[in-house]
Amino acid sequence: MKTKKIWLIVVNALIALIVIVGGITRLTDSGLSMVQWQPIHGILPPLSTQDWNEVFNLYKQTPEFLKLNSDMTLNGFKKIFFWEYLHRILGRVIGLAILAPYLFFLFRKSLSDTIRTRGSYMVILVIIQGIVGWYMVKSGLVHNPDVSHFRLALHMGLAFFLFQYILWTYLDLHHKDAIPYKHPIRNGFLVVLTLLVIQIIYGAFVAGLKAGYGFNTWPKMGDSWIPATAYTLKPFLLNLIENKVMIQFIHRTLGLLLGYYVIEFFIYMRRYAVNRLPKKWIKIFLVTIILQIILGIKTLIMMIPLPLALLHQFGALVCLSVATITLFHLTKIAPDPKS
Repeated sequence: MKTKKIWLIVVNALIALIVIVGGITRLTDSGLSMVQWQPIHGILPPLSTQDWNEVFNLYKQTPEFLKLNSDMTLNGFKKIFFWEYLHRILGRVIGLAILAPYLFFLFRKSLSDTIRTRGSYMVILVIIQGIVGWYMVKSGLVHNPDVSHFRLALHMGLAFFLFQYILWTYLDLHHKDAIPYKHPIRNGFLVVLTLLVIQIIYGAFVAGLKAGYGFNTWPKMGDSWIPATAYTLKPFLLNLIENKVMIQFIHRTLGLLLGYYVIEFFIYMRRYAVNRLPKKWIKIFLVTIILQIILGIKTLIMMIPLPLALLHQFGALVCLSVATITLFHLTKIAPDPKS
């Protein structure tokens, strides 16, 4: 049991790391530096001057180089190549970190039916994630020098989902004697969790469209609460998913709405008899959401500095993870040694 828990912890630590590296890759505009997908042969980086010139020449044919980086030197290319290469290598490491121990446990016949099934889903999800990653990169290699914000949201969302799936599996192992029970406030928390997921998706839209650079003032967007440019696309609904200004407005508004509902839920929770563990995690969830909102505002008004932007992205993963732990304790009654 302990070995399996360590396995899950290591995999999630690697996923957390790749989320950070993925953020650096995006914020340094490094994601389109590798224009080929070679899951097996792409393990080694360019080793000779000829190798570097070959991959640089491939990059020179991309819209990003032709439209934005036509003055880039080989040394400049090496810097952006490093982050994308590291990102892809970490993806392979995560795949091996999931698959190799899983096959070992299967060979030893030491997995329960539940963990065996979940392990197979973990393997499938990490393969899908690799395919989606290339699907995302490919969108920036044809006409536009940017990846599709929809594909970016899908790529990041899958990473976040895999992390939560593994986290839930770990909680099941850690609280193996937990009794299934749906607490009366669970449905209310699911509403808050849904709002958080939508907010994270819009955060990915903001990142993909670089919408955070448009209006770096708070609480207004420039001189307006909502600029007229937020609803210029036709039909109107297209603004909700394509218009940079509207997407930034929605992300701002959802953040405040989420904070309000989390506080309301916290007050609502106090009317019911809630066990120590879920009560503890609901309090932690409230704190993480408030800190994330403050961090988001700070990141915006300082014009998206790299360290704060990375911390804000990682904060989204932390908030979602705390929400997952909270939901677990509202779904199952785990033994409480202090009760």
